[in-house]
Amino acid sequence: MAGGMVATGAGKAYAGHVTSYVIISCIVAASGGALFGYDNGVTGGVVAMHGFLRKFFPEVDQVISDQENNLGKCRDNPERTDVDCGFIKNPYCSFDSQSLQWFTSSLFVAGMIAALPAGTFCKKYGRKLSMLVAGLFFDVGVVVLAAAEHISMLFIGRVLLGIAVAMASVAVTLYNSEMAPAQHRGRLNQIFQVVLSLGIVVAQAINIGTQHLSYGWRISLACAGAPAIVLTIGGLVLPDTPNSLIERGKFEEGRRVLTKIRGVQNVEEEFQDIITACKVSNAVANPWGNLFFKRSFRPQLFIAFTATFFQQWTGINTVIFYAPQLFIILGTGQSAALAATIVTGVVNHLATYVSLWAADEFGRRFLFLEAGFQMVICLIIVSITLAAGLDAGPWIAWFVLVFMCIYISAYAWSWGPLAWLYPSEIQPLETRTAGQGIVTMVNLAFSFVIGQTYLSMLCAFQWGIFLFFGFWIVVATLVVYFLYPETKGLPIEECPLIFRHHWFWKRYAAPEGKDAPILLNQMSSSSGINGTVEMSPANGFNSGIITNPLQNSQGPSGAITWLDREAPAPTAGMITHAGPKSDDPLWRD
Repeated sequence: MAGGMVATGAGKAYAGHVTSYVIISCIVAASGGALFGYDNGVTGGVVAMHGFLRKFFPEVDQVISDQENNLGKCRDNPERTDVDCGFIKNPYCSFDSQSLQWFTSSLFVAGMIAALPAGTFCKKYGRKLSMLVAGLFFDVGVVVLAAAEHISMLFIGRVLLGIAVAMASVAVTLYNSEMAPAQHRGRLNQIFQVVLSLGIVVAQAINIGTQHLSYGWRISLACAGAPAIVLTIGGLVLPDTPNSLIERGKFEEGRRVLTKIRGVQNVEEEFQDIITACKVSNAVANPWGNLFFKRSFRPQLFIAFTATFFQQWTGINTVIFYAPQLFIILGTGQSAALAATIVTGVVNHLATYVSLWAADEFGRRFLFLEAGFQMVICLIIVSITLAAGLDAGPWIAWFVLVFMCIYISAYAWSWGPLAWLYPSEIQPLETRTAGQGIVTMVNLAFSFVIGQTYLSMLCAFQWGIFLFFGFWIVVATLVVYFLYPETKGLPIEECPLIFRHHWFWKRYAAPEGKDAPILLNQMSSSSGINGTVEMSPANGFNSGIITNPLQNSQGPSGAITWLDREAPAPTAGMITHAGPKSDDPLWRD
């Protein structure tokens, strides 16, 4: 499956099929998702455990213990004076602790800072080594957390996990996108999200089993080492992707891997397209500068930012991180709160399987749009229910749980997996690692914002917090409707070309014949012909030509001719390329 921007015709299909080797590789690589998922699932439960709170956040533990002890008395008579019943009138502020929020969000600060260099590292040293390094950082971070005796050790461990999450999020998403055949890319890439959601469920189940142990929080945190070990081993034994190998000049190894993962010997067409795309990628000295400042990359930059921005502002972390706290506020108690949380985790995991089939069957846009409607309706119902009053009895918690599960299911087959898949598809190879670095950075940046402010916003907004997130989902749905083109079924190297035909993005995406370099790709047969490209100011071209001959021992030769439009304009000009005959069209950035 080639990467890059090569015009090969809509719906071009390469030889090969989904092999067991690809499936195993993608599953092992996706253990990086289990790291992120387990941490998301375990944190909220650990923060609700009295043993953990008593050791590191005793002031919060005292508040929660008093509320649990006085709940029955205060429900019978909220005006009594022998105990403090103020929490009955405003229970939303029970967990409003800045230090507690910093414990959750410190991971995201570290990950946000590490995300951009993680993209550069992934491009320079490959997806495989990036996964190995991520696994090692996570291994060390887990040990520090599980052995913590002081709050400073908690924060050090969270920082190490943040670096690991950043590197794994960049590398694993790209790894699965580049290993998968085009027609199955949606399914295989979303293994990351399936494993992530499974990690959440496992963490929640372990929390239930350890909640009554004084050291149960240590066991819960230590179990995160299991997926970290899997990812570390995967970084040692898995092959790197053909795209990454060829991009780093390892042509023969790239061909061998491509042959193995496609299950056929005839991979020449895809192999040559990868080479072409990699030559284009390596000709770009500053992919970050291109992505941020080059006009033709405005669509990719916008989507890389907005996809994960909106993913966080769907409010999903209010459920994943702080579901136990929410249900305790609703009066369920610690055990019932953890049980309710695992229900949400199971729903999240099962609904993720829907996206494995539906993303390639109905398309990315359909799932985004349908889920937006479903999520908004659920949040409105939850808000109305909570506004009616929390003193109606325990049933209100289970009523809220039902609609939170419907809300979560919509997220699980849309913004959950697609906010990672979609941005990785629409980037050309030259900016793919940079683009995924931005996706990861934005995800972690706004995960930090949510993690650091949610408990305070819950205290201030109360039930209105769910209307707040509902508003952002409406905005996200409108943005998808107007600005996200469909990528279903397109080879990954063709996805970036769709912006040329989009009603809005075509004004930014470089049209043919203007504001873009030309790639002259000649590599289809052994008989040589002369190809000519006419350059003149009338055609919008300036002078400045870099010719980069392409040679490899197994395939035919060709050339990449780059026309620099920023040099002084000639009065006329022509280049002639003698090379193998080709039916491939000229490609324009």
